[in-house]
Amino acid sequence: MFLSRYFGKRIFEQKIFVKITAALFLFAFGAAVFIFLKQKSLAPVEYSSSSSVIGVSVSKNLPQKPPHIPTPKPVKGIYMTSWVAGTKDWRQKLVKLIEETELNSVVIDVKDYSGRIAFEVSDARLKEIGAAEKRIPDVREFIDLLHSKNIYAIARISVFQDAYLAKKRPDWAVLKKNGQIWRDYKGVAWLSPASEEVWDYTIKVAKEAEAAGFDELNFDYIRYPSDGDMKNIVLPFAGGANNKAESIKFFFAYLSEHLADLGIPLSADLFGFVTTHTDDLNIGQILENAIPYFDYISPMVYPSHYPKGYNNYSNPAAHPYEIIYFAMASSSQRMLAAGSTPSKLRPWLQDFDLGAAYTAEMIREEKQAVYDAGLDSWLIWDPANKYTTGALDAAPERE
Repeated sequence: MFLSRYFGKRIFEQKIFVKITAALFLFAFGAAVFIFLKQKSLAPVEYSSSSSVIGVSVSKNLPQKPPHIPTPKPVKGIYMTSWVAGTKDWRQKLVKLIEETELNSVVIDVKDYSGRIAFEVSDARLKEIGAAEKRIPDVREFIDLLHSKNIYAIARISVFQDAYLAKKRPDWAVLKKNGQIWRDYKGVAWLSPASEEVWDYTIKVAKEAEAAGFDELNFDYIRYPSDGDMKNIVLPFAGGANNKAESIKFFFAYLSEHLADLGIPLSADLFGFVTTHTDDLNIGQILENAIPYFDYISPMVYPSHYPKGYNNYSNPAAHPYEIIYFAMASSSQRMLAAGSTPSKLRPWLQDFDLGAAYTAEMIREEKQAVYDAGLDSWLIWDPANKYTTGALDAAPERE
């Protein structure tokens, strides 16, 4: 009797224990499911290609915004054509040069004078125009490689000198008085600096460069043409402008406004003479007009580009220190007078033979002129991308 009561009681208690355990398990499972669903509802929503929000279709395969690295202080860079950037063995030599020397940056053509964009694009309008070529087929991977070595990547975009688009859209081109396309002495066609359609096209190209991973957008040929049959040219001005300088300033402002949301620096390449001349050089460029709209300004102070007799030098190319020091000291003073800072200045220096054979010593004189003018950043240009190693200091320790 006692045993039957004892075992009956144990069986009863075991049933109660099983029921309680099952209830607790179900409660815990339900709570876990609730927390998971709650977190899921707070996570970013991924929309399929057929999903739409307020009537707008959104793809779940949208490309991620690329990482960018901050602007080095100071910037010391070289130029690389799009063709070289797409040639792995050649570009690797230049990457090695950057790693082994004081260099920390590279300026790469995204769109050169030909008007061809150096890699595939995603923008539908750009695809329709068809300017893209696979010059750099692995552009994103190449920039990732540069970033892995802490090398700053600058996208160079030739704006109004554009042979391809002028032919494709002659209504956007600089024209002769008879309505035909005007060309400079080299036979290259230009786009109208007053055309907002050209401005919008430039902005689309710039956004593609940022999406590819470039850390800075550099704009060249942001001016009116200068070397050609100027008596047979039709040059309209942007809305309301009375002259070339005002028209180009409108473009600067438009560019700055429409690219501000990208959050990366903008820079401008200007004629070397803007450092010392206060007029627009008949091309629309005035230093003070560029200052508010760009993070960095790069005057092209190549000594070979100054005329015979400039500052009483029979051959300015043979006097790199004097020419560049005069230019950068003058532009530094003008930056301060305009309420800006000389640290925005980042001149282009010469590493090519024109007017004189440029030795390592002469290139070092160019660099020293920059330093003596109170500046510390520079870029070196050689159209052949063959740089004088002896002109560069050894690599500092990189962070």
